[in-house]
Amino acid sequence: MELNIKKYLFAVLICLATYNAKAQLGYEYAQYDLGFAGGLNTVYGDAETKTTTKSLHVNFNYNVSPFINYVFEGQTGDLRGGDAATTPSGRQFTNNFTAFVFRGQVQAGEIMDYSHSRIANALKNFYLSTGIGYVISHMTYINRNSILIPGYSTDGLDNSNQLFIPARIGYEFKVFNKYNQPSFKVDLGYQYNFVLGDNLDGFTAGTAKDAFSQITLGFKFALGGFTSYRKQISY
Repeated sequence: MELNIKKYLFAVLICLATYNAKAQLGYEYAQYDLGFAGGLNTVYGDAETKTTTKSLHVNFNYNVSPFINYVFEGQTGDLRGGDAATTPSGRQFTNNFTAFVFRGQVQAGEIMDYSHSRIANALKNFYLSTGIGYVISHMTYINRNSILIPGYSTDGLDNSNQLFIPARIGYEFKVFNKYNQPSFKVDLGYQYNFVLGDNLDGFTAGTAKDAFSQITLGFKFALGGFTSYRKQISY
């Protein structure tokens, strides 16, 4: 009986030592992240003049692996465009928008061997992402009538709800803690959103749908729930 207890304790110690060694080697990662980002937005719609505006983003990330992520995000800010004084149509708008996005994200490290190359190790954090989004638009200012062309006006909605498809490319720079676990991340991305409607800018004109682009800089913080990965994350 005493011999069996010693064997059991020895096995437990071996398992704990193996677990700690694995963490030290960089196989551990957090399954959840909380992130914050700022965005620069541009609308491509029916107003002739483009204007860059700012937005705030908050996201929650579920990490299937260090390089496969599901992102749930909320956004708020303004979208602007047009110039009533100088453009023939007179279209000008300010849209105070709120958006919700769900997207999947695949980083290069999931499909490439980065263990024997510094270049590959640097490239492993590039990612592609897409999913589905929902944008709620509220026009706080809109001009529909042309100053330069008497009687010319553009129809549209002051308030609308529309789906959009995000297409995103970016780079996630990972910062590791003393156990080689990615505990902090810096995310730089470019996202082009294909709106499935024509009222993002409040104007309905032509045959093309609206779209808007976003350049974002974000920061993500690991929330815990560490689990293991099949290969070393940090080199």
